[in-house]
Amino acid sequence: MTESPTLSSRPVRIDDLARSLGLSKGTVSRALNGYSDISPATRKRVAEAAEALGYRPMAHAQAIKTGRVRALGLVLQMDQHDAQAPFLAGFLHGITRAASAHGWTLTVSTAESEEEGLEVYRRIRRERKADGFILPRTRLSDPRIDLLREEGCPFVLFGRTGDPTGCAWFDIRSEDAMADAVTRLAALGHRRIAHLGGDTEFTYAHLRAEGVRAGLTAAGLPVDDGLFRLGNATRDDAARSAGELLDDMHPTAIVCATDVLALGALKALADRGLVPGRDVSVVGYDGLAEGRAATVPLSTYAVDQVGAGGRLADILIERIRGAAPDSLRETAMPEFYAGGTIGPPV
Repeated sequence: MTESPTLSSRPVRIDDLARSLGLSKGTVSRALNGYSDISPATRKRVAEAAEALGYRPMAHAQAIKTGRVRALGLVLQMDQHDAQAPFLAGFLHGITRAASAHGWTLTVSTAESEEEGLEVYRRIRRERKADGFILPRTRLSDPRIDLLREEGCPFVLFGRTGDPTGCAWFDIRSEDAMADAVTRLAALGHRRIAHLGGDTEFTYAHLRAEGVRAGLTAAGLPVDDGLFRLGNATRDDAARSAGELLDDMHPTAIVCATDVLALGALKALADRGLVPGRDVSVVGYDGLAEGRAATVPLSTYAVDQVGAGGRLADILIERIRGAAPDSLRETAMPEFYAGGTIGPPV
């Protein structure tokens, strides 16, 4: 005589989970899928019971029932100068860890150009490999946003954009960091503070330049456009721009939009026999390990890339589950790392 299957000899089913909790199958299903009509306490109770019993939903059945594949999408554009930046590993770790906690996965694809990237978004949607997308490195006018808006596909920005309609985001208040950098330098006695800005097609470059201007105004210092060099994408760009500033404008401090640009500025100082923090102060932004390992450790604003990735995953899942995009807008401050490249002017 064949014995009937037991919980120890077959996968745990949703019926088993519902029976163990004394709830209906429908309630358990809606709790597991995060529906807002199920109380947070019940959702927590169901999630804990599912973990204790080892319940795992069948992906195909879930997709048929909910129309979702429980996957987040990320497309990396490889022709961008910092597409493989050192912080990418931490960023991906944060996304995957948070997605896994929800029982979701991450689909990562690459593209060699913007045009190819847009086609990759269309293909992933067409093949149902992701329910929504995380968009890093946002632009003031971003074709990816236009495409996903048009297709009604959920997305979350790591950054901000010119037209916020229909946009959810998580971003770091880099403009406030730039203003804070100017305030610190002004308090030390600096009066000629320059700015090395990023590629102006990206939103962050505009925000950080505006942050420097706001800091100068708050410190009662003039905003001299001659001390601003925008449009730098690489370390070599920054070294060239910083060299021009040092030779022509003689700033006593340089606030840089990224650590990559700050490392270029440090090269320009070294080429001229100048010591950072003594002859000219330099401030970066990102918190890259390379900056901390410099001969004089870089003073910078460090971003928690793991935490940022995690919040983006959480927010995107909420968006996919139906939360309004304008209710899903968060910002955080980076942490200042003193380093050794800041000091009073000579």
